[in-house]
Amino acid sequence: MPSNSSPRRAAVIGSNRIPFGKAGGAYANATNLDMLGAALSGLVARFQLQGERMGDVAGGAVLKHSRDFNMTREAVLGSALSPQTPAFDVQRACGTSLETVTAIANKIALGQIDSGIAAGVDSTSDAPIVVSDRLRRTLIKLSRAKTLPDRLKLVASIRPGDLAPVAPDVAEPRTGLSMGEHQALTTLKWKITREAQDEIALASHKNLAQAYDDGLFDDLITPYRGLVRDESLRSDTSAEKLAKLKPVFGRGLGEGVATMTAGNSTPLSDGAATVLLGTDEWAAERGLPVLAHMVDAEAAAVDFVRGEEGLLMGGAYAVPRLLHRNKLVLADFDFIEIHEAFASTVLTTTAAWADEKFMVSKVGLPPLGKLNPAALNVAGSSLAAGHPFGATGARIVGTLASLLSRAKQSRPDGGPVRGLISVCAAGGQAVAMILEAA
Repeated sequence: MPSNSSPRRAAVIGSNRIPFGKAGGAYANATNLDMLGAALSGLVARFQLQGERMGDVAGGAVLKHSRDFNMTREAVLGSALSPQTPAFDVQRACGTSLETVTAIANKIALGQIDSGIAAGVDSTSDAPIVVSDRLRRTLIKLSRAKTLPDRLKLVASIRPGDLAPVAPDVAEPRTGLSMGEHQALTTLKWKITREAQDEIALASHKNLAQAYDDGLFDDLITPYRGLVRDESLRSDTSAEKLAKLKPVFGRGLGEGVATMTAGNSTPLSDGAATVLLGTDEWAAERGLPVLAHMVDAEAAAVDFVRGEEGLLMGGAYAVPRLLHRNKLVLADFDFIEIHEAFASTVLTTTAAWADEKFMVSKVGLPPLGKLNPAALNVAGSSLAAGHPFGATGARIVGTLASLLSRAKQSRPDGGPVRGLISVCAAGGQAVAMILEAA
């Protein structure tokens, strides 16, 4: 940061994403680079950034092919942005693109850049499948072999079992449990009911459908490969339909214990999202709007390996610390966006915030109180939209910034309009963020 200057406010100017697709659905043949390029090109077109040299672009994906080692830079080179725009890749599991927003916003705040783009993408349809370690080592040796006899010897050493491909594994490396099985344990511990989970799922679909009908996404989404809305959205779902679904996680925990179904768990998804950030001055020079400002962010991690805490409970720690630092409480927020990895993740996190024993003994802060349901995920969230791991944070930031701007325009008293974001992530992590309407 330049000497004798204070941090600047990073403005959220706008966003663009493609509709999120189901795994194996509309984007079955699209790569991460294809989808990121589409979302980025839509952003460039929407805000007339053709030829613009941005300060930096940060993007990332969780399921990533080795060929995509420089994915975000390749997306920039394939766009109409100036080829002199630098770019880099980031990965923090499901919090990836919330982390890219933080990275670009911090660079702006420090005066290193005046503008930037944060992005994220993921494809479960095009997930990398690798060869076995033994075959990989043999192939490397084969590429270095100097003589034909040496090559033949190496080829002859390959066994049929070496040829079996290794598919991506959703299990946590240190526990062997999938994210869903981990959350089933947390759901049981916090006594979350099936009915409460289905209520969250139903609200997500209804709210997302209503947001589409209200035109919220008209300026946030670029149609792609035949999709104009998120492919997982079920506007006709009901409590009765959700209640008929059988549990898919926690079935080994005991008779009648499992409550987590395909309906109240996030579907595997494909998609990409981008967010345009800059200083107020940069936006004004180009006649661009400022929707909101990034106030602060916090990352947290928990010890899930030894069973000290649930895998997806990082938000129960990140949010209280973030609010404490900013001298805010839940009641200060008009909108609260909690990533719906599972419906029960929302419920266990909010239950922890209100639990005095948990907050005092584990977080070291007073309880946050009960959350106002009317402020929660008002435009739907991951259960309805889907969850391409690396894209969810940017989706939430873009949606929330638009909600904040709309609310600010309709508020006669001129008081602050704030939004809170909490995104849990694999590895026992979470990222939280505060936005405030401009």
